[in-house]
Formats: sequence, structure tokens, C-alpha cells
Amino acid sequence: MIGVGARPAQRVLRDTHGTPFAVGGVMPRPMCLVFLPFAFSPVCHREVGGLSDRFPAFSDAGVDLVFVTCDPLFSLKAWAEQNRFSGVFLSDFWPHGDLSRAFGVFDETDGFAHRGSFLLDGTGVVRWSTRVGRGESRDLDTHLDALDVVRPGSATFLP
Repeated sequence: MIGVGARPAQRVLRDTHGTPFAVGGVMPRPMCLVFLPFAFSPVCHREVGGLSDRFPAFSDAGVDLVFVTCDPLFSLKAWAEQNRFSGVFLSDFWPHGDLSRAFGVFDETDGFAHRGSFLLDGTGVVRWSTRVGRGESRDLDTHLDALDVVRPGSATFLP
């Protein structure tokens, strides 16, 4: 998994509307990138639902909340719309796992992304990250705490 201070090369994926969405490099806003193994799975559903409920905190901090799975675009779209989740949903289906590999969370044996989260500032530098093991849920409140590293004026702001 890439660490804090890394600057991954820019990749462009498609969101659930088919619109190109750039991750990495210079970006218009900071981004919280949340990798998920599979849409429609119980742990992923709880995590996305919990972060989606916290969407206003990300928005207020000026941070895009972005979810990434290796699921095909249309499956991901159906899952996000069916559950009325908030945030941007990106398909890392083809080239399969390209973005997940760039962040070091792709499982080469089973072909999915492990549960890793990364907070990138507007220049594409990783300012915070976390990862949990298979079947484990992330502590979603740590995602909110991490917002301070990209919020100007906070005690932990990293310019």
C-alpha cells in the first residue's frame, strides 16, 4: 500500500454516469478515495452507507468522497442508485484494477481491491491512509478525523 507523502500518477476512470473522473495529479478539490472489494456485499454496503450518511462533513470540508470498486460500471451504478448512496462511484473494471494497483490495494490472486482509504490533497499527495483485513470494517469516524489534514486553519493541516 502506498504511504503518506506519495503522489500516485494520475489515472482516469469513469463514474456511474460514464463521465471521465481523474484521480491523482492536480485536482480541483481534495479527495477521500475509498476502495471497496465488491458492490452488493454486506460489509461494503455498511461502510458505504455509513460514509454516505457522513457526506455533509466531506462536502463542508471541500473534499470529494469517491468510492472505487473493480465491479463493472453498470453493476456499480445499479447498486449506488438502488441504495441512494452519496458520493462519486468509480469503476476500476478495465484495465482491471489499474487504480487499485497504483494504490497498492489490489489482490492479484482474487482480482478485487482490499479495503483501503486514502485522503489526497488538491495536488494529489496522499495525506492520510488506512487499510483493514479481509472481512473487517473500517472505523468510519477516522475518515472524518482525517479531514483536518486538508482543512486550512486546523491544527493538523498539512500544506
